[in-house]
Amino acid sequence: MVMCGFIAVTGQLQDEKMNEILTSMKHRGPDEGDHIKLDSFHFGHRRLSIVGVDEGKQPIANKAADKYLVCNGEIYNFPVLKREMEHDTEFLTESDSEIALKLYERMDVEGVKLLDGMFAFVIADVNKGSFFAARDTLGIKPLYYGEDKEGNLVFASELKSVYFVADEAKEFPPGHYYTPETGFVQYRRIEAAKETFPADSAEKTILTGLKEKLEQAVEKRLMADVPLGVLLSGGLDSSLIAAITAKKHQGKDPLNSFCVGIKGSPDIAAARDVAKAIGTKHFEYVYTKEELIEALPEVIYHLESYDPSLVRSAIPCFFVSKIAAEKVKVVLSGEGADELFSGYAYLQELKDSDKLNKELVRIINSLHNINLQRLDRMSMAHSLEGRVPFLDLDLINYALRIPTEMKLSSDDIMEKAVLRRAFEGELPEHILWRKKAEFSEGSGAVDILEEYAEAEISDVEYQKEKKEHPVEIRSKQELLYYRIFKEYFPHDSALETVGHWATS
Repeated sequence: MVMCGFIAVTGQLQDEKMNEILTSMKHRGPDEGDHIKLDSFHFGHRRLSIVGVDEGKQPIANKAADKYLVCNGEIYNFPVLKREMEHDTEFLTESDSEIALKLYERMDVEGVKLLDGMFAFVIADVNKGSFFAARDTLGIKPLYYGEDKEGNLVFASELKSVYFVADEAKEFPPGHYYTPETGFVQYRRIEAAKETFPADSAEKTILTGLKEKLEQAVEKRLMADVPLGVLLSGGLDSSLIAAITAKKHQGKDPLNSFCVGIKGSPDIAAARDVAKAIGTKHFEYVYTKEELIEALPEVIYHLESYDPSLVRSAIPCFFVSKIAAEKVKVVLSGEGADELFSGYAYLQELKDSDKLNKELVRIINSLHNINLQRLDRMSMAHSLEGRVPFLDLDLINYALRIPTEMKLSSDDIMEKAVLRRAFEGELPEHILWRKKAEFSEGSGAVDILEEYAEAEISDVEYQKEKKEHPVEIRSKQELLYYRIFKEYFPHDSALETVGHWATS
């Protein structure tokens, strides 16, 4: 596995420009970096090595040296695919990324449909004078693109990298591939299940299957030749991931868990309880109001967004990634459970199961530039890889088959009850049935940021500026973050890449 940052350009950059770009993304890959010029391509790469640590330096070439790959991600089914292919295919590295190149050699663009993982990659086909770019189904790993003044295309792992070369940048759509011949093609999208489990299915059978699917998803994400840990906020989602990981952890030392918050925040206390119950070696960091505010510019620079809900939740994610990176290179996180099992408060208003199901599918497909962007950018800001077991494709397909009626919540029925019931006995009861709090609420960030925005921006300023900007500004907090965002990303096209939560 290789978490990284890359840039791929049709045409060539000056070495000085390429080195400048690679330096700017060193946080994504501190272990090594390199670039290669081909006839009509220029590939650059920064590597954070996870599996095949001593091999897999990129760009990866085939034996004939007429096809080259740069890839950011992790292909979970590469051992299976490799076993199926190695009788007539020569693999030159131990990197899981190489499987994307081998599938392209064998199946052309159709090979991407066989990949199970989180990835963004570009393959240069030198003999054809063409290339193939692709991004995973949910957009767990980032990819952006643009075009320079000479008409050369650029693809990069972060928005800021594209602007070194092009004046405009766009987000590469998740679940798509691109070639110059086909343009963008959607190869996969999460859809509502064609058939849910029959109404007369025993609930126990459904719950048992759900438990097995999540455990399998976690186990799949334990592959690493480097230390691994868990982000543990003390909420249901991260606690379940931590408990399963601790149970399946093979190391001789206890699993490491990590939590942050303001002094007295609910997350700190809850995470301690979970860590004690599941036996992790627990690390926590209590940050101050001053540290939180001081971190804002750096958080927004890395996050590449100004959405208030996203920024608020990114700050504790930034701090927890920082302390985790001191001990491990990989962390498992709880993103995705709220989308699969209807965990958000506004979803309680949807009493019609069809409407709720449509909304769940919509927000699952919207994760790429919201929650997933937060985890990728905040973890990679500290050269840390984040993995998301709840967003395993097999688990998603199973969860969408669970009758939506089992996901409805109300004042009397707690959100995500189906997930909680599936894991009865696996966590302390007060954690298993702890009501959902947004990460920024549980960690104590919300009130501090609200007060800071009020102090920084007067009512007159807010009313004046919200009329001047080309986007809707919904609150003083949003204006505060927008100002910082525009300092780093003055280009208007950057605004179109920003995902928004339903509320500010």
